Amino acid sequence: MKPQRYAVIAGAAVALLGLETLWPAPTQAQERPPSAPPSGASADAIGRGQYLARAADCIACHTAPGGQPYAGGVPFATPFGTIYSPNITPDRSTGIGAWTGAQFLRALHEGIRSDGKHLYPAFPYTSYTKLSDQDVQAIHTYLNTVPAVRSTPPQNKLAFPFNIRAMMTFWNLLFFKEGRQPPLAVQSATWNRGAYLSEALGHCAECHTPRNLLMALKDQPFAGAKLQGWHAYNLTPDANSGIGGWSENDIVAYLATGKLAGKAAAAGPMAEVIENSTRFLNPSDLQAIAVYLKALHPIAQGDSRPRTQWGTPAQDLAGWRGVKTAASSGALLFNANCASCHSWNGNGVTADKAGGYPALLHNSAAGAADASNLTMVILNGVHRRSAGADVFMPAFGTELDDADIAAISNYVSGQFGNPEARQSPEGVAKLRAAQ
Repeated sequence: MKPQRYAVIAGAAVALLGLETLWPAPTQAQERPPSAPPSGASADAIGRGQYLARAADCIACHTAPGGQPYAGGVPFATPFGTIYSPNITPDRSTGIGAWTGAQFLRALHEGIRSDGKHLYPAFPYTSYTKLSDQDVQAIHTYLNTVPAVRSTPPQNKLAFPFNIRAMMTFWNLLFFKEGRQPPLAVQSATWNRGAYLSEALGHCAECHTPRNLLMALKDQPFAGAKLQGWHAYNLTPDANSGIGGWSENDIVAYLATGKLAGKAAAAGPMAEVIENSTRFLNPSDLQAIAVYLKALHPIAQGDSRPRTQWGTPAQDLAGWRGVKTAASSGALLFNANCASCHSWNGNGVTADKAGGYPALLHNSAAGAADASNLTMVILNGVHRRSAGADVFMPAFGTELDDADIAAISNYVSGQFGNPEARQSPEGVAKLRAAQ
């Protein structure tokens, strides 16, 4: 699946301004109970809006680390400078409290903010344009009930001419098609719901589809993409490159918990997506997403086998006793830093449990031909909450240098995963800088 949120995550990818992760850096901020409902809004309407806002993962991109929910200020570093997400709490002076329903609708459907200026596609209006008017209005109703926070995010720091919002007019003419997503009569209601959740509300393609030189989505939907150091994996049902070996139930379980024994454990941006969004979706919506993804056109990317079909258990621990080993040995570093949780043989500890330590065998990160996600996990660790567990792995980025992390990555790939995945100290340094 996805590597974030990312998150996340989740959130959105920058188009004109450069490819960014959908999910920002992990945040500990939690949604507080809604305040008094706006005049005329029923509890059911607010609850529906909250559900939709969670499905859209609004909190991820609009909550800075340690900040108040929806108060904005999340930095998106791009090759052209840094942009910051806006405050979408109902504060009238710094948030969207003074926005009318029509203005909010235009922002999501057309990428135009309340003052008539263009929004940058860090905000995924390119996907949200497909949302129904009713769903956009419900999200607006809910956001008007969250605690208002008086907070002005920093000004964008963009180089000329990317600081001229009017340039978005030309990008939109080339790459943006405004309009709702109609149901297809030839498809089932479940498929249509899954398409709506994946394409519009959840905007999964924003991270899982490769982009062209102008950062618009290529005509390879859900074929996977690189973003901010992470690899958002191929979600098409190709047998080797995608999720062809996943059942619909596998997809549902993964989106609900972030873990699927023998296949994957969410980290980075995808962990944020699980934590903030998909774990709150009802079973029928998760099933609909699974149905839709399994029906996508398969896109092969040259993989010789699935990511989860690599590696063998280690057999060498006993043979090390009394043997002089180089301090930089990947095997030695692995056993010093990782084996207590993942086991020296790579089988994990209670790997089949929700809060267990996952096996590195049959693991999509270790089995990928690109070592980016594996390296990013070692650098940044994992923190993922679900209904069944609070999963934590410490970050080693401050404990180990680039050469040590590369050595561990290469040992894990070579022993437990895809031996074609090689990492260098220079590659680790680039991944540090990409965050």
